[in-house]
Amino acid sequence: MAKATKKQALGRGLSALLKDPENDITSANDKNADKVVGNIIELELESIEVNPFQPRTSFNDETLQQLATSIQQIGVIQPITVRKLEFNKYQLVSGERRYRASKLSGLKTIPAYIRIANDHDSLTMALVENIQRQDLDPIEIALSYQRLLNEIDLTQVQLSDRVGKKRSTIANYLRLLKLDPIVQTGIRDGFISMGHGRALINVEDPSLQLDLYEKIVSDALSVRNTEQLVRSLQQNTDATPVLSTPEKATPEYVTSGVRGFSEYFGAKIDVKVSGKGSGKLIIPFASEEDFKRIMKLIHRED
Repeated sequence: MAKATKKQALGRGLSALLKDPENDITSANDKNADKVVGNIIELELESIEVNPFQPRTSFNDETLQQLATSIQQIGVIQPITVRKLEFNKYQLVSGERRYRASKLSGLKTIPAYIRIANDHDSLTMALVENIQRQDLDPIEIALSYQRLLNEIDLTQVQLSDRVGKKRSTIANYLRLLKLDPIVQTGIRDGFISMGHGRALINVEDPSLQLDLYEKIVSDALSVRNTEQLVRSLQQNTDATPVLSTPEKATPEYVTSGVRGFSEYFGAKIDVKVSGKGSGKLIIPFASEEDFKRIMKLIHRED
């Protein structure tokens, strides 16, 4: 405990050093830069901005709140990493979940490692660190790999060395980006797995790929069943018999309920019902303003 207290005190002392405008540290060659680089420093949350290069695009509210509760009880165990933008201004490189949870928990400061880097280095650090450490979904990982290849101009061999993954593994993720956007969304939302997606890549016809996706979701097909179905389609010139399933009438309670939903939200609500009685509702929106309008209607019922 004494060591932890001493380290926290050191962090606060370095924080004061960074707030001295007469000795602003802008490069690794500046005076006192060696006291900052590599050390844990307590930074004010309001002096930190979110990294626009962050590969993670969604955060689970429930798990974020759980992390906030944990931080309230035991503090931030793993420091975030930031890069210095200007005097007393920083940008996240990694650790956005800890940053968001710390704000939720009411903290004013957060322990951080400070790096002095340009945008190119920051993007590389953010993508590589998040790929290795964060629980990104397969599409987010694939997009991160693609950005490293395109924006950092790495070869697949260099990328393999950077992230410690086999080239074949990286190639399998990148191939997911060839899937129809609706199928990619299904992977991100957890309706199907990466294994399902890898099987669907072999179906080149976009409409047939979507038909297969719908069948996987409605019939809860396993990856192995999906692979068998795709092979059957490739061997069968007429795909209809393979995909056909007995049509079931939509229950009246669903039909009447959907009409009410459509009237309430002012949009045509689509419904999909599986043979087992489960299903899902799809609420379309036309713009950001329309999305916010729908959100207000939903929150009105809370």
